Amino acid sequence: MFRHKGKRRTYKHNLRLASILSFVAGTVNITGVLSVKVLTTNVTGHFAYFGEQFLFKNYRNAIFFLLYILSFLAGSFLSNFLIEAVSRKKDRYSYLTPIIIEASLLSTIAFFGNSIQLLYGAETVAFTLLFAMGLQNALVTTASQSVVRTTHLTGLFTDLGIELSQIFFFRKTDRFHQLKKSILLKLAIISFFFSGCVIGGFIYRSLTLQTLLFSSFCLIIALLYDWILFHFYHIKRRLSVS
Repeated sequence: MFRHKGKRRTYKHNLRLASILSFVAGTVNITGVLSVKVLTTNVTGHFAYFGEQFLFKNYRNAIFFLLYILSFLAGSFLSNFLIEAVSRKKDRYSYLTPIIIEASLLSTIAFFGNSIQLLYGAETVAFTLLFAMGLQNALVTTASQSVVRTTHLTGLFTDLGIELSQIFFFRKTDRFHQLKKSILLKLAIISFFFSGCVIGGFIYRSLTLQTLLFSSFCLIIALLYDWILFHFYHIKRRLSVS
């Protein structure tokens, strides 16, 4: 799911990756909205809010929106930097560090988020969640070779609309099969993101910020699944050789 690259990467790898990490993004998004009233999985709206606050000379608020954008950027930068650095030594573990950092950040906010808000303000929680989502989005984009993005849906809905329209013109060509697979992948991302928002919202009613522990748990499960699958196929290959 994470390890396979290039020609070794299949449609199923991208589908699994898209499903679980879109779900994580959905839970983080709803938790950010309910706890600190900030969208934490994309930065598009923050540009508009920055412009609005700057126009009305609310410079302090404008700076916060700018920092939201930069937090997501910093997460994306660090994620790919770590992937490139680790892949030069042990390519198999290149994805591991960003996921562990993301899970750690989400767990930290889950346990200490309320204290952080009291000491440093709700904006610090938003910065951290945006940074974590930047980490995730860069990881997914790199692993899937830009096929999958899990933290924002604007471009996804655009591509989905284009591909749905193309179905009417490519019914009797090889392109039709590719379109169906691509549409299914995008619908999976949308569905799991939506499910993460809804389920995360219900969990938040009982656990508040500790809902993010559920997100961290999903990330750990994804890592364990990948690790178990790798060792299963490794043992299978050794047995077949012997």
